Amino acid sequence: MEALLAQPRGFCAGVDRAIEIVERALKTHGAPIYVRHEIVHNDHVVADLRAKGAVFVNELDEIPDDSTVIFSAHGVSRAVRDAARERGLRIFDATCPLVTKVHVEVSKMREQGREVVMIGHAGHPEVEGTMGQSDGGIHLVETVEDVERLELSADIELAYVSQTTLSVDDCRMIIDALKRRFPTIAEPKKQDICYATQNRQDAVKFMAPQCDLVLIVGSPSSSNSNRLREVAEKYGCPSRLIGSATELQPAWLEGKRRIGISAGASAPEVLVQELVQRLKVLGVKAVRNLDGVQETVAFPLPKGLG
Repeated sequence: MEALLAQPRGFCAGVDRAIEIVERALKTHGAPIYVRHEIVHNDHVVADLRAKGAVFVNELDEIPDDSTVIFSAHGVSRAVRDAARERGLRIFDATCPLVTKVHVEVSKMREQGREVVMIGHAGHPEVEGTMGQSDGGIHLVETVEDVERLELSADIELAYVSQTTLSVDDCRMIIDALKRRFPTIAEPKKQDICYATQNRQDAVKFMAPQCDLVLIVGSPSSSNSNRLREVAEKYGCPSRLIGSATELQPAWLEGKRRIGISAGASAPEVLVQELVQRLKVLGVKAVRNLDGVQETVAFPLPKGLG
């Protein structure tokens, strides 16, 4: 058996920044540091930061007064941000700058008097944070069928935004459906799906047709990791999402000659390497890194931590 490693894979600039914000806050202000929701959707990362003194909470009322709170990479609603300020909490915002860009778009579109359609997955923290940038006039769609069910008049001033971690292909289909139904709908100046999501999906599209099985390293709660598994399936290769090498079942490898490996944008490289070592134990003789985009994006840290 041979293993192919997709390029790029794993951590993106937004995830690197979010993790570094928590680590620097712990170093500067000492434990405990409170983080609203998982800083990124990866169990390994969360457990590592928890061991260093980060406390993960679901809501602000779980945080004591005079504490430091960090907003996760997925972003928060205006209501959450305002509540934290009213409490006098020390705030460090780890929202990915590419998510913040979408927040700004929603605010501008609403100021222009437009209703906004958000393409995204219901219940995802990024979607809740983005929809929370407006007190109303924003509508969520997940599928082409949802577009047909929108109860909006054809002459309404309308715009759309999208979650940054969607399937590029699926999102394009929904955008096309929106444009068919609402020909004058305004779109973002630049697509909302982030560069890292696009690059990782493109890498899997290139790799999957060459493989008998694709393994995606990532947590079940990670949107972009789930999308990578779906992309591999769509491009003709059985695929499984696993949190770590311990979840790999030897039976999956029976009759397989080439195994593809990628990782979601919130999955650390150490998990990929542990999977490679496990595959070697199970019979993989060669490991080959595929060519792909070399990412050089980096985002600055918030003031007070740089």
